[in-house]
Amino acid sequence: MAFPCLDALETRSATLEARSLSTGPEPAYTTGATEVFRCTKPLLLDWGGVLPEFDIAYETWGKMNADKSNVILLHTGLSASSHAHSTESNPQPGWWEKFIGPGGCLDTDKYFVICTNVLGGCFGSTGPSGIDPADGQRYATRFPILTLEDMVRAQFRLLDGLGVDKLYASVGSSMGGMQSLAAGALFPSRVGRVVSISGCARSHPYSIAMRHTQRQVLMMDPNWNRGFYYGKVPPHAGMKLAREIATVTYRSGPEWEQRFGRRRADSSKPPALCPDFLIETYLDHAGEKFCLTYDPNSLLYVSKAMDLFDLGRETQSAASARRAKRAEQIESGASPARPEASCSLTLPDSPYLEQPDAKIVDTTTTPIEVASRPPMT
Repeated sequence: MAFPCLDALETRSATLEARSLSTGPEPAYTTGATEVFRCTKPLLLDWGGVLPEFDIAYETWGKMNADKSNVILLHTGLSASSHAHSTESNPQPGWWEKFIGPGGCLDTDKYFVICTNVLGGCFGSTGPSGIDPADGQRYATRFPILTLEDMVRAQFRLLDGLGVDKLYASVGSSMGGMQSLAAGALFPSRVGRVVSISGCARSHPYSIAMRHTQRQVLMMDPNWNRGFYYGKVPPHAGMKLAREIATVTYRSGPEWEQRFGRRRADSSKPPALCPDFLIETYLDHAGEKFCLTYDPNSLLYVSKAMDLFDLGRETQSAASARRAKRAEQIESGASPARPEASCSLTLPDSPYLEQPDAKIVDTTTTPIEVASRPPMT
C-alpha cells in the first residue's frame, strides 16, 4: 500500500535538513514590518520568573487624539501576530481585516487601535526563540513560565511608554478575550470598557486537557529535543499533529457535518490509510500550513498560559505573593537575569498517582460553591 502522506513528510524533512541558511532550518516567523517597544525595566512574572528586559512588537491604525483618550487595545488569539489589519508598510490583509478601518467595528476615523504580539510569541515580541541577555543564547525552554496576566502587564508597559493613561476599550476574542478580561481586572482604573468575544474568566478542565494533548504530541517529536531545536530541524511533525488536534476543537460537530459530512476527496479511488475523507484532507492542510508559520516553543508556552488562566481571587492573591517574594529576592541582591528551574517548562519527575483520599464529586447532585472572583483593587 502506498503512503503519500508519509512520503510528503519525509520529503519535507529531507528538504529542511538540506537547508544551509544563516538562520538554520528554523523558518523566520515574520509577518512584515512592526514597531517594537523595548522595556529595560525587569518584569516580575506570576510564577516567580523574571524577564530582565523584553520587546513587544505592535502595529497601530488610526490617529491618537490630543488627550490620548481614544485608544483601543486589541488582544490576539493564541497564534496570531500583531498584524490585525493591513498597513502601508505591510499591505497583506490582517486577521481582523474586515473589522478594522474607517466606519468599521473598530472605527479608525474615531479610534486609535493598537495590537501587540503577545509576550512569549514569535512575531517580534520576546519569547522562547529570543535571546537571553544573560548569556547571548536562545532562551528555548529556559524561558520562564508565563500567564496571560504577565502578557497584559507587558502590554501596559507599552501603554506607559506611549503615554496612554486609560484605554477607551480593551478588545479581544478567544485567548484575546481572556486577556481583555484580565486587563479590566488588573487595571480597572485604566480600562474604560471590556469587550470579550468567546473568552472566559478561567480555563475549563476540558480545554486544559485538549491543550495538554497538543503539547504532548509536540514534545514527543524527537526533533523537539526538549526545546533546543534552534539551528536544527524543527519538530514539524509534532507541530502538524498538534495543530490538527487544535483545529478539531475550534469547530463544532454540526459545522463538520455541514461543511464536509462523510464526503471523500476522490470517491473513484479505493480507501487509503492516508487522508481520504474531505475532513481528513482539511485537517492535514491546516496542520501542514501551521507548522511552518509558528514557533513550536511559543505554542507550548502560550497554550500553557491559557491553561493557567484564572481570575479567581485565590489564584490572583497567590500570584501577587510570588511576585512580591521575587521582588524581595531581587532587592536583597539576587540576580533577576536567570529564571529559577521551577519556573521553566519541564517534564514531570513522577507519573500521576491516585491519592488514597481522593474524592469523586458527583456534580449532578452536589452543588459546587465557587468562591473565587476577580480581585477588587
